[in-house]
Formats: sequence, C-alpha cells, structure tokens
Amino acid sequence: MTDSSPADVDDLTPRLQRAYDLAARKVRGTIERHPDFFPIYTDGGKWHHRGELWTDWCGGFHAGTMWLLAGHTGDPWWRAQAEHYSRLLEHRQHDRDVHDLGFIFLSTYLPWYRLTGDESLRRVLITAGRTLAMRFNPEGKYLRSFVAPESLFIDIMMNVPIIFLAAAETNDRALHNLAVAHCRTTERYLVRPDGSTAHEGIFDPETGRFLRESTHQGLRPDSAWTRGLAWSLYGFTKVYAYTKDPADLAVARRNAEYYLARAPRSLVPPWDFDVPDGPDRIDDSSAAAIAASGLWDLAEATRPEDPDGADSYRAASLAILDSLCTDRYLSSNDPGWEGILKHGVYHFHKKLGVDESVMWGEFFFLEAVDKALHATGPRGGA
Repeated sequence: MTDSSPADVDDLTPRLQRAYDLAARKVRGTIERHPDFFPIYTDGGKWHHRGELWTDWCGGFHAGTMWLLAGHTGDPWWRAQAEHYSRLLEHRQHDRDVHDLGFIFLSTYLPWYRLTGDESLRRVLITAGRTLAMRFNPEGKYLRSFVAPESLFIDIMMNVPIIFLAAAETNDRALHNLAVAHCRTTERYLVRPDGSTAHEGIFDPETGRFLRESTHQGLRPDSAWTRGLAWSLYGFTKVYAYTKDPADLAVARRNAEYYLARAPRSLVPPWDFDVPDGPDRIDDSSAAAIAASGLWDLAEATRPEDPDGADSYRAASLAILDSLCTDRYLSSNDPGWEGILKHGVYHFHKKLGVDESVMWGEFFFLEAVDKALHATGPRGGA
C-alpha cells in the first residue's frame, strides 16, 4: 500500500477531479491533432506511432474515454465526439478476425444504449456478441484467440461479457451456456490454484484436449503477466454480474489476492511479476488501472456476503488511484506528452509501447476515477 492510502473517496476527490480535467485536455488534443484516428500506444509520448498494431483491438477505448467525459462533464461537445467515434466502429460488429468485440463495443455502444434505449444500438450489441460467439470451439469449449484455432487467451475474459449481454437481451439460453462454458475452461486451464494466470492456453482444436500453457506477452509461459492477471480479475467480476455463480466471484477474488500479495507498496506492478530486478523490470501502469477498476467492482460484488473483504478491495482500488494520480504516472507536468497515464506497457518482447501511454490504460484509469468520483451512483460497466 502507499504511505497515504486514503480511508475514503473524499480524501482523493480533488486529485481525481484534476486527473479528469487532465484527461479532458489530453483527449481533446488528440482529437484535434489526429481526427478519426484510433491510437493504441504512444511513441515517445506521441500517439501517432509508426510501429505495428499487432492486432486492431483498441478503438473502443478511445471512444470510451469520450463517453466517460461526456457523462462526467455534461458537455454536448463530448457527447457529439463520443457518438461520432462510436459510429466509426459500428462495422466492427461483424469482425470475425479478432476476439476483442467486447473491448470495442462495451465501452461505446453499451453506454450509448443505456443512455438512449435506442433499438438500433441494442441490435449492434447483440450482433457483436453473436459474432464473437462464432469463435467458440465446441470440442475444447473455449473462444479461440485471434492468433490461431488452438489458442485461448486470458484477455477474452474481458470480451465474453458481450456474449452474456447478447444472450440476456434475446433470452438465448444456448448463447448464455456457451459463454459459461468458455469461463469454466478458462478457469480450469488458465487460472492457477494460487490465483495467478497464464496468458495463453494451447489446445488440440480437433479433440479439445489441453496441451500446455503459453504466452506472447508474459516473461515465460509459467510466469505472472500482470495485465493478464488484471484482465482475469476484472473479467470474472463482470461475468459474475450475469451468472451470479459463486465460482466466477471466487476466481476474481483469487486473482485479487494474488495481485495484492505480490504488488509493490505502490500497488503498481511491473509488466510481469516474475521479471527479475534490473532494467527490464518496468512498471505497467495499465495493469494497475485495470486492477483499480476491477477491484472497485469486486468490492461491490463481494459486499453482500463479505463486507470486510469488500472494504479491503475498495481500499486497494483507491490506493492504486492514489499512486496513479502522482506526477510519476500522470503527464500533468509534461505538456508535450499526448497521453494521460505514463509508464504503460503494450508488448515488451516486440518493443511496442514500452514505458509509454497505452489506450486501454487511459480508459480503465478514467473509468476507475469515474467510479470513485460517482461512488454514490456508479455508471457504466459491462
């Protein structure tokens, strides 16, 4: 924990508001400099990177920050931007090349639909959920990653809620059960007994037999890649909102306890917990931002049965925000830096977005700030 771990939201409110003000300036600047562009990571603090994308999965985060800003400020300009950038993503509802349709639509079309009740927005969400479900391997009972038919990513736990949403909106029990099966496969093969997670599982796509752990982003197949751990913590918490299955909540709590046990005092982890001390042990502020937002929701989900546990998760969420709202991580004192949150990591091995701003870090940081500032009436979420 940080030395000044806040006892409640009120202690942090002025700094959270300043972070929101910073976000408004930075996101507006990006819109003005790079209209209709969907950045993924900065290069030397600039969003218009020259490196590869690896996969196109981040559009929803840029538009999602605009929805958060629109809701927080009440400014019609932000609402217009949020709608415009969301419309630019609408065609992705049919995209069968990625496993990231939850990332794209839960942060854009879901808040838009909740605000308006527009049937056309609902149809986009349902279509996106059904499109993602087409990735299901019935033998292995998992949604395959964009990499290969034999590949299951922990990241998909952040996307499977859009299948649950589509199932709930259409009363499609088979679709719901498909999503549940994916969660149970992920729990069995990617979530370890100690609560850590593997990035990837490799299966025989013909028989569904699990073969081994693997990784693209982590230090090793058996290491604890922190962003993947945060994806799991957040994802299983969101899934629990649909299933009410204690198994989903138990996984999220195991993930949380592992994260909190291994994180440094700041609760901002290195990109992999198993990276040895040295120049490669770089912070990943994006993992911390995801964890902060996920821990906030986990506190709410846990509270009815375990109020003390819920209080500890909320305190941890606020402690992470306490760390991220410092000059080390916020770009407040660096007007030339186009991102909000510094010291994120996209892909260490490919040297993409290492020690930079990353778009999901921006979104989940602002989402966590939003949850804390509006604690008496939280909005959004999958």
